[in-house]
Amino acid sequence: MDDFGLGERIRSDVPHSARVWNAWLGGKDNYPVDRELADVVSAAYPQIVDIAQASRAFQARAVRHLTTLGVRQFLDVGTGLPVANSTHEVAQAALPDARVVYVDNDPIVLVHAQALLTSSPEGRTGYVDADLSDVDAVVDEAAKTLDLNEPVAVLLLSTLGHLTPAEGIAVVRRYMARMPSGSHLVLCDTVRTPQTLAAQEAYDSGGNPPYLVREPEEITACAEGLELLAPGFGSIAHWRPADDAPTPVDQWGLVARKP
Repeated sequence: MDDFGLGERIRSDVPHSARVWNAWLGGKDNYPVDRELADVVSAAYPQIVDIAQASRAFQARAVRHLTTLGVRQFLDVGTGLPVANSTHEVAQAALPDARVVYVDNDPIVLVHAQALLTSSPEGRTGYVDADLSDVDAVVDEAAKTLDLNEPVAVLLLSTLGHLTPAEGIAVVRRYMARMPSGSHLVLCDTVRTPQTLAAQEAYDSGGNPPYLVREPEEITACAEGLELLAPGFGSIAHWRPADDAPTPVDQWGLVARKP
């Protein structure tokens, strides 16, 4: 990986969003500075750990459900660091020939890309090192692995907060405009409450670019023109839950189909 100059891109002296998220998930791919910021945010907003775990669980449930509908291709944008039940693991467990492309521009994720690129013998996985807002470059590169004549599920999970609400809406719509009929959008992000605003402020204290929480309508606007799958839009804990009485979290999401 030294050929990519990653040693200069990876900083262990400043917190990094992918590593902070990894710390909330209980992972080991983080530095003391990341754990310090993770603790600051969780002290201001203890639910953040539950949100991180609920987001991963929502992702797995959504991917698994889409495979039952015959979806065999997935574009996971802003994937973060590899964890158990990654998109390709869930998809290829159900459909061994599923194709998955991961997208991220974080150098620490690129270091771990080999773990993301494992695949079933029948399926394929790919990785695109690019910014999520560079939609055409991402999709053009992903097309080397995915067949864009067939439906694709686009995943944007806990990711859009790196953009302003208006930018995020535009970016998601551009992704879906590039996808064929029958494609799906899997989307979730943290909704604005006094508590999540406190978490946003605590996160900003680490010197990272801000992560902006959303009004619910700023999330649903991303899916304009798409058909929501049941049970619709709401707390991700309530989207086809594994538990009969799930505890809601302040991250809301949806799965929608492009007609």
